[in-house]
Amino acid sequence: MSHINAILKVVLILLEVVLLFNCIIFVHELGHFLAARWRGMVVDRFSIWFGKPIWQKKVGKVVWSLGSIPFGGFVSLPQMAPMEWMEGRVLDNGEPLTPAKPIDKIIVALAGPVFSFGLAFVFGCLVWFVGRPVSESETTTVIGYVAKDSSSAKAGLRVGDRVLSVDGHKVSRFIGMGDSINWWVAASEGRTLKIEVERDGKTLVLEPEPTRDPVKGWHRENLRQLKIAPAETPMVAKVTPNSPAERAGLKPSDLLVAVNGIPLLHSNTLSDYLREHGTEPVRLTVRRGTQLLETQVTAEIPVTGGVERFPMIGVAWDQTGVLTMSYPSPWEQVSGVVGNMFNTFQALLSPKSDIKPQHLSGPVGILRIYYLVFENEHAWRMALWFSVLLNVNLALLNLLPIPMLDGGHIVLGLAEFVRRRPLSEPVVRWVQTIGATAVLGFILYVTTFDIVDMRGPSSEEGKLPKEELRFATPAHGNTPAPAK
Repeated sequence: MSHINAILKVVLILLEVVLLFNCIIFVHELGHFLAARWRGMVVDRFSIWFGKPIWQKKVGKVVWSLGSIPFGGFVSLPQMAPMEWMEGRVLDNGEPLTPAKPIDKIIVALAGPVFSFGLAFVFGCLVWFVGRPVSESETTTVIGYVAKDSSSAKAGLRVGDRVLSVDGHKVSRFIGMGDSINWWVAASEGRTLKIEVERDGKTLVLEPEPTRDPVKGWHRENLRQLKIAPAETPMVAKVTPNSPAERAGLKPSDLLVAVNGIPLLHSNTLSDYLREHGTEPVRLTVRRGTQLLETQVTAEIPVTGGVERFPMIGVAWDQTGVLTMSYPSPWEQVSGVVGNMFNTFQALLSPKSDIKPQHLSGPVGILRIYYLVFENEHAWRMALWFSVLLNVNLALLNLLPIPMLDGGHIVLGLAEFVRRRPLSEPVVRWVQTIGATAVLGFILYVTTFDIVDMRGPSSEEGKLPKEELRFATPAHGNTPAPAK
C-alpha cells in the first residue's frame, strides 16, 4: 500500500507540474492570439508544445493542437515571419493573404511578453495574499560559520559578523539572486573582495580572496565562494535508527541551540566540535516547540562500505531550517525579478565573470524545480512564487532581439517600418533559421547540465546514500531533560 501511495504522489505532482507549466505557456501564446485577432491578422494554429501533434481540433478557421515535444508553444501567423519548419505548413484556405502592417506585427509580438508580465502580477497578488515561506538564510546577513583555514578565516571574518556590503553592493540576505552575499561573491571579478561587516558596534572592511572548488566530469563549473555560511539554527530532519541521537532522545524538528554551552549558529559548528572532541560525551541544548531541554550524547564513528568516517551522532539536517512567512507586494516581486535578470545579463556579458551560460537552466531544469517545489510542505505557496519568477523570465527572454523570439519579430517589424517595405522572404527565412538554430542549440546545451544535475553531486562522498550509515550500538530509551 505504501508503494501505491508513493506512486500516486509522484503522479499527482507530475500532473500539477504539467498543469501549471502549460498554463504559463498558454497565457503567453494567448496574448499573441488575441492581439492578432484584434489587429485583423490570420491565425492558422494555436499549439501548446512543438513537434507533430498528438491531438488537434479545428474550431472555425483555427486548429488547436498539442505537440509531441514538451517544450514551449506557438501561434501560427502566416503574415508574420515564416516558421513553417517548426510550426508546420501554413494551412491553405484558398484566400489570398494581405500583408500585415509593421505596427500590427510589433503589437502582436509584444502581446506575449505583456501577458506573461500580467500573469506574473496575478501570481504576485496571490503570493501577497497567502504569503511565501522564507528561510533564515533569506532574512539574515549574519555569518554562522567560517570554514577553518579558508581565505575568509585568514582575512579575519568571524562567526557573528553582520555583513553590510560586498564590493560596495549593499546586501540584505545571504542566499538568492540580487542583493545577496552569495550572488555578489559569485559575480565578483577582482582577486579579492571588500567585505564590510559590523562587529561589536564597529564597522570593519576585510578583504578575503574568493575560491572555487574543482569540478569532476561534465558538471557546471562551481562559482566563487568565501567558505562562509549564514547563521541558521540547526534543525533535525531525520534521526538515524540505533544512532547516538536516537538514544539521546532527539526528534525531527528539534532545534539544536548549543553544544557544551557554545551557541550553535550552523550545523557545521557541531560537526567541527565533534571532530575535535571525538567520542567524548557532550551536552546538547535543544529547543522543542516552546521547551528548552538538555540531553547528553556520545558521538560514534559509523562505518560506510568498510571505511570509517568522522564522529557523528546520526542526524540529517533540515536544509531549509526555521521558516517564516513573507508577504511581498506584487510590484516588489516583479521588480525584484527584473533587477535580478539585468544583473544576470550583466554578469553573463562580462568577460571577467565566472557566471556563464552553463549556469542557466532549460525546460528540464525548470520542470525539475517545479517538481521539487511541489514536494515541499508549502508546495502551492512556493509554486506561486516560482511562477512569478518564471513568467518574468519568459517575458524578458522573449524580448531579446534574436530571430525566432518575440524580440526578433519586433526588430523585423521595426526594420520594415524604417525601410517602408518588408524584407525579402529569402532573407527573412535565412535570418529566422539561424536564430532558431542558435536558440534550440543553446537550449540543448543547458539541458545537458540540467540532466546531469538530476544525477546528483560529482563527489564520491556525495553519491553515498544516507541509508548506508550504520551505528552498531543497540538503541535504548532516553529523553532530554528540561534545561536549567
